[in-house]
Amino acid sequence: MFNDIGPLELVTLIVLAVLVFGPDKLPKVIQDVTRTIRKIREFSEGAKQDIRKELGPEFKDFEFEDLNPKTFIRKQLDNEELGLKEIRNGFDLKKEMAEVTDAVHGRETEPPTSAPSAGGRIDMTKKPETPRVERPPYDADAT
Repeated sequence: MFNDIGPLELVTLIVLAVLVFGPDKLPKVIQDVTRTIRKIREFSEGAKQDIRKELGPEFKDFEFEDLNPKTFIRKQLDNEELGLKEIRNGFDLKKEMAEVTDAVHGRETEPPTSAPSAGGRIDMTKKPETPRVERPPYDADAT
């Protein structure tokens, strides 16, 4: 539940709780909070069981986590029947980025060679060479 809270944040929360509730009332507040969390968990588990019972045996594999959009999409993308893994594996991002970069800079795309240079890697950190453009002379009177 608290997987993303670091030790410094936890200490800060404890200090704030002591300051807000005081050392006398803090144990009672902690008991009340844990009791409330326990009741909420029991209620949600009971609701899940009721829903599973009402859906019937044809939905015995139903998981409530599948209702999360991220989980649903991840399951659909990992589905072997759709053939998405082959499409994903056939997509070369570096090659596509190089083609887009060449198109933006107005360079011709090079046909693929049998032996890729530098192990097939493209150096995206290197700035492209810009052609020298002759600027028209500056006329101070015209501005």
